[in-house]
Amino acid sequence: MRIGVSIDVRGSVPEICEQAARQRQRGFVSIWASQIFGYDALGLLAVVGSRVADVELGTAVVPVYSRIPQVMAQQALTAQAASGGRLTLGIGLSHRVVVEGLWGLSFERPARYLREYLEILVPMLAGERVQHSGEVLTARTTGPLEIPAPPPPLIVAALAPTMLRLAGRMADGTVTWMTGTKTVAEHIVPTIGAAAHEAGRREPRVVVTLPVTVTADAQGARRRIDEVFAIYPTLPSYAAMLEREGAIAPSDVAFVGDEDDVAASVARLEATGATDFVAGIVGNAEERARTADVLGSLAVSGGSSSA
Repeated sequence: MRIGVSIDVRGSVPEICEQAARQRQRGFVSIWASQIFGYDALGLLAVVGSRVADVELGTAVVPVYSRIPQVMAQQALTAQAASGGRLTLGIGLSHRVVVEGLWGLSFERPARYLREYLEILVPMLAGERVQHSGEVLTARTTGPLEIPAPPPPLIVAALAPTMLRLAGRMADGTVTWMTGTKTVAEHIVPTIGAAAHEAGRREPRVVVTLPVTVTADAQGARRRIDEVFAIYPTLPSYAAMLEREGAIAPSDVAFVGDEDDVAASVARLEATGATDFVAGIVGNAEERARTADVLGSLAVSGGSSSA
């Protein structure tokens, strides 16, 4: 299992590039950026990729409603070209409260929207001409995009069975958040794996992102995790995953404890069939550095196997 890390996207772009370089030096094999209300994740990773070598760059994730698939393909291939072919494009639906409440768009039948989106995006990334007239999306291109870059691997944020089956049939895998180890083993891996197998596709990538803190104060770390990520149990898709896990709060699915505790949590996740663990590191400066050192060492020393 590969071990990567989410970068803190606060601060200046040069500071973020320096942060990414430090994490690569620690041994992380992938660097991931989320798109919320700050930097554009693809634009940011294009810059990071031009300055930091020899590490995969992933988005976790870019919301699909905020840009049409033609623009998503252009931005992704631009970042792919800038990084020398090291991008993994992670996309997702976001949430009704964002799509309707903040953007004023319809969130009706989101699985239908994503299916049509992928029917346009996948061939565009592969350099194909697209003629698509669907129920909700239309795309007509005159030819391939003139960007000299290979198509990036495409993963879809998927938690519910319908979305996992869609990701298995049409994409290269999934990326999860706020989804515990038991749920990954019993729900995520088998559902997407079966869909990929039925579609004749290769085994899907399963990228699991979770909060993690190496600390001597586990109780304080769990309290901090619940404060930082308090919004997520209020969002239906994540609340459903916590319920599946038998969990209530974000700290219930986080990896928290000393070095041995966190290493054991990573090993249990690897046993589920997950292909990647991406650490959302939480804590004070000392805890964050300690956590990054521990996980970087695990990635380098064979605490996880390469995939």
